[in-house]
Amino acid sequence: MKKIFALLLSILLVGGMLAGCGTDSNHGSKDGKSTNESNKAAFPITVKDAENKEITIKQEPKRIVSLIPSNTEVAFALGLGDKIVGVSDFDNYPKEAAKKEKIGGMEFNVEKIIGLKPDLVLAHESTAKSASAGLQQLRDAGITVVVINDGKNFNDVYESIEMIGRATGTDKKAKSIVQDMKDKIADIQKKASAIPEKDEKSVFVEVSPQPEIYTAGKDTYLDEILSIIHAKNAAKSQDGWAKMSEESIVGLKPDVIITTYGYYVKNPKEQVLGRSGWADVPAVKNKEVYDVNSDMVTRSGPRLVEGIEQIAKVVYPDIFAK
Repeated sequence: MKKIFALLLSILLVGGMLAGCGTDSNHGSKDGKSTNESNKAAFPITVKDAENKEITIKQEPKRIVSLIPSNTEVAFALGLGDKIVGVSDFDNYPKEAAKKEKIGGMEFNVEKIIGLKPDLVLAHESTAKSASAGLQQLRDAGITVVVINDGKNFNDVYESIEMIGRATGTDKKAKSIVQDMKDKIADIQKKASAIPEKDEKSVFVEVSPQPEIYTAGKDTYLDEILSIIHAKNAAKSQDGWAKMSEESIVGLKPDVIITTYGYYVKNPKEQVLGRSGWADVPAVKNKEVYDVNSDMVTRSGPRLVEGIEQIAKVVYPDIFAK
């Protein structure tokens, strides 16, 4: 079990690599095909990536391999789905991504990627060091590699979307997506501003179940999401993705408990409500336990806004679920 949860945590740390479905018509075409020609930029283009490397892309990429689900989601939102020829084993959104050639998981298959003949590989800062040898092999094979920044907050996410947009010549579309996200978040914040400080709820987010319970502390999207909707992160004192004991969690007395693992654990709400020694926790006593889509609240891409809306509706249904 410890190995399973260690693997889960590593997956969460690179942006959430499991579960999730649905589409957002505001972010590119449903089938991921190319957007309007007027959105395309002229090449050559120079991009400074997450490793601070100046990379010149001479021609518009025609064949793209994405090494992490968040990059793939952004690429599809930019209308680049028909150009993507390879994705990681964890890619599952949109549904068209699952049909693409798989190139491996945390450790990608260099030979397979080279065989797909991409002219651009979208790597990621979170795994760039551990995969440095493989990335260099790709570069040595004449393939352009751009390392996308690891988003720690929403501003970082905006930067990563715009970086992918610039590298693929779809920077106008990228800026449009970012602005759309900002506008939606502003609307959510406006609604949340009506919540008096005395009525702000304490929320504990559980990203893995018993026996090893991990939560989202500060410097995570989930912490920022709670702040946006005027809720208090019960685990604010924790750093990043942190393991906590049941005794410590019970002592926090959260008003709401949110789980993010319903895609692989049956009846997560019932499991939390049935825990021994948790009866006096306000969230359990009042049955304020909810499961949300993991990818929408951990994967750095346009769907993070949907994650905010999902959490807002369960924490403050009177304001957001109308």
